[in-house]
Amino acid sequence: MLPDPTASVLGPDPTHRRCVLNGNAFQQDAVQSFGGWQYACYYAALPAAPEPLYVHLARRQLLLPAGPWETLVFEDYPQTTDDGHNTVQLGICPGDGTVHLSYDHHCDRIRYRHSIPGVAHSPTSFPWSAALFTPHLTRLPGLGPEHDALLGYVTYPRFVPLESALLFSFRTGKAGLGDDHVCVYSSPSSSPSLSSKEKAGTYAYNPPRTILRGVANNPYVHGLDFRRGRLHATWVYRGFVHYEGWDDPRDVQHKRQAGPNSGENNYDICYAYADVQSPSSAGGGGAEALGVWYNGAGEVVAGLGEEGVRPDAGGITAFAIPKGSGLANQEAQAVDGRGGVHVLNRDNLDGEMRWKHYYRSPEGTWTQHALPHVHGVKGGKRGRLAISKDDDLYLILPDHSTPGLTILKASRDSGYAKYELVWRREEGFPPTEPLVDTKRLEYDGVLSVFTRAEKKGGEGVEVVVLDFVV
Repeated sequence: MLPDPTASVLGPDPTHRRCVLNGNAFQQDAVQSFGGWQYACYYAALPAAPEPLYVHLARRQLLLPAGPWETLVFEDYPQTTDDGHNTVQLGICPGDGTVHLSYDHHCDRIRYRHSIPGVAHSPTSFPWSAALFTPHLTRLPGLGPEHDALLGYVTYPRFVPLESALLFSFRTGKAGLGDDHVCVYSSPSSSPSLSSKEKAGTYAYNPPRTILRGVANNPYVHGLDFRRGRLHATWVYRGFVHYEGWDDPRDVQHKRQAGPNSGENNYDICYAYADVQSPSSAGGGGAEALGVWYNGAGEVVAGLGEEGVRPDAGGITAFAIPKGSGLANQEAQAVDGRGGVHVLNRDNLDGEMRWKHYYRSPEGTWTQHALPHVHGVKGGKRGRLAISKDDDLYLILPDHSTPGLTILKASRDSGYAKYELVWRREEGFPPTEPLVDTKRLEYDGVLSVFTRAEKKGGEGVEVVVLDFVV
């Protein structure tokens, strides 16, 4: 069993809202470590009033025990929409040490800001203040008005470090009818087409590129993970159900939390990967750095200049799961040190709804196992996966009938086929989709879990980080 964690409080959670904003499965990195420091982002109100909410960004030095959190607030952007899609995402660029935030999207114009260079490289040199960051931006750095149409309908942003660069992905379109795109924030200094003045090393985004194309459906990615020069993606599709007014540009019916284009129409678990060139050999790490996309058999399914992986691409389906089977969108993905791909989801194909671990070995063989010790629920809160420095898999799972949290472990030595219950609490954690600092677990052997917890000694809920030494 894991020892009980050390808990640290980030701030109060806005429980007066109908929708949860702090802790959703599609927040790929709401908590992450870099250079011996840990960063976390969340929404909270200012002390004077419960509304509006504001983006809060905290950091702490990772000693044992970890240092206290320092928190800054971006008071220039009030968040007012009560929609669980409109979370805040965090990214750190390894190349220039900038910290990036994207927030408050559900089919909205891009909302973004970033720090000055070097903040993550030398934290003690920069007093923690909102003055380190740009104002609220409605364009990505380096992109002009020619991309405004595409970046005017953004949902589910996420960041992925690519060597010295930073990948930004997002969906356009609506539930059941959309595409996924990426662009790369990198240095142009290696591009031979630039003048000496332009080669000063300023980082910027390259034009967006479509990676997953929807056709009468949309892909919902479990995650994007970069390991050993390869970017891995798994996803489910959601088929589109036409409704009156669906093609009206003013339509907002699709923003409802339920409706004809709900999770009932999710189907299939799919997989593809792209080999990533180093930024220096790819003209500064632009879209061409991703190369072509391959299916699990190593066959090309989308080349450079093509419109992304289409639903009819051969060999992308890992598990054929029909609509109405309880398959969740955007549950969880992790990639181990040998290149094995892990997916957490759930289905009822065995006669009952069960949480399942779907696994692709480094040799390319897919297997699946129903999880013991927990009960999968159709439409229930989603869990999280993380890989330790020993390549063991941890599964962090919220309870559906009690305010509980469970952690299972599947060891590399077992072939990830046996699941040990290593920690459980049946109270204290209101329904939340837990998030994990995957880098800290991999490098420091500490499992940092971002979640919500009932306030000790009084009413209310707090946003917390639980630190388990594994």
